[in-house]
Amino acid sequence: MTTSPEVIGGADTHTDTLHVAVITTLGQHLDDHEFPTTAVGYTAAIAFLTSHGTLRRVGIEGTSSYGAGLAAACLTAGIEVVEVNSPSRGDRRRKGKSDPLDAFHAAHAVLSGRATAAPKDPSIEAIRSLHVARRSAVKARTATMQQIHTALVRAPEPVRGKYRELTDSKLVTALARCRPAAAGDPVIRSVLTALRALAERHLFLGNQIKDLDANIDELVTAANPGLRASHGVGSDTAAQLLITAGGNPERLTSEASFAARCGVAPVPASSGRTVRHRLSRGGDRHANNALYRIAVVRMSNHPPTHAYVVRQVAAGRSKPEIIRMLKRAIAREIHRHLTQATPVPAYDDLRPARQAKNITLTAAANHFGVWPIVISRIERGLQRHDQLADQYRDWLAVA
Repeated sequence: MTTSPEVIGGADTHTDTLHVAVITTLGQHLDDHEFPTTAVGYTAAIAFLTSHGTLRRVGIEGTSSYGAGLAAACLTAGIEVVEVNSPSRGDRRRKGKSDPLDAFHAAHAVLSGRATAAPKDPSIEAIRSLHVARRSAVKARTATMQQIHTALVRAPEPVRGKYRELTDSKLVTALARCRPAAAGDPVIRSVLTALRALAERHLFLGNQIKDLDANIDELVTAANPGLRASHGVGSDTAAQLLITAGGNPERLTSEASFAARCGVAPVPASSGRTVRHRLSRGGDRHANNALYRIAVVRMSNHPPTHAYVVRQVAAGRSKPEIIRMLKRAIAREIHRHLTQATPVPAYDDLRPARQAKNITLTAAANHFGVWPIVISRIERGLQRHDQLADQYRDWLAVA
């Protein structure tokens, strides 16, 4: 009885086409072919790969972008998929660049063991899409506010003097309600028309950001409730960290590799008798920013972190140094949330217990010396503070 030989597949993906190649387990090139990036094309590509023998696995470039469709089709067919990086510049200078060459490179990367990463979880792409839309809306809203201030600087004195002292939120509301048609001067009327259009755009983008935040919060809470409940981790930062991790715990080989991925791992910079480390400038800068925001939040309202900062200041460390140390520690904690199922204590009994005794949020907050929003967020499960929640539950029992 003759058994089918084992083969390895590789794929170079693009917008409209994908090129697949097949090699043996000894590295011998068998065949390659191009297919369209359609459902029919994916089926034909899989049939082509499996026609040469028993397909062990297939390496695909861009499993979260151009290769997402092929990766999903392979996983549905029960084929193991490995994410492959593009060839290095050195390889391309030596060997050239073409779709068949890149497809064979992907297959050889899988065979040699250079490529071992699992493809990113497709469910993370839903979070990524919403996160990209939110980031774009925030950027546009910021640009709109800058345009409003610039227009006011150049506006005639009656307009500038009327709106000069208002804060941003009051300024936007007032401009959205202004009536340019009532102005007699055509210049003032035109300026107010432009300002009202900008203010309405600002309000629209603000409402859009709130809707996107609600959708993102729902998805990240379902994907990783322990991460979302961690102190200082909001829906936006949780989304970014999940996107960086790719949604697959097996992609994170160690907490040190995750720290390096986020650009918070110290880089050796020693020479001769000088032994030192420098700040990493690599990694995912968006993930680095997410860790920075978590650190800043914890420095302001997280007692253990505040106590740590006090100790480090007493030891003579500067604020940037302390933040770098905090980001490295937070990366270690985030890695645990991403790779292990973290139980989240249930807080859903707190609000009914408070309401049954007719205790207001303000009264509860005053008792514990916190803002009412803190109690409200804990009751709704939006903020994790196990010690305060336990004290709150005990106080409600005897109140």
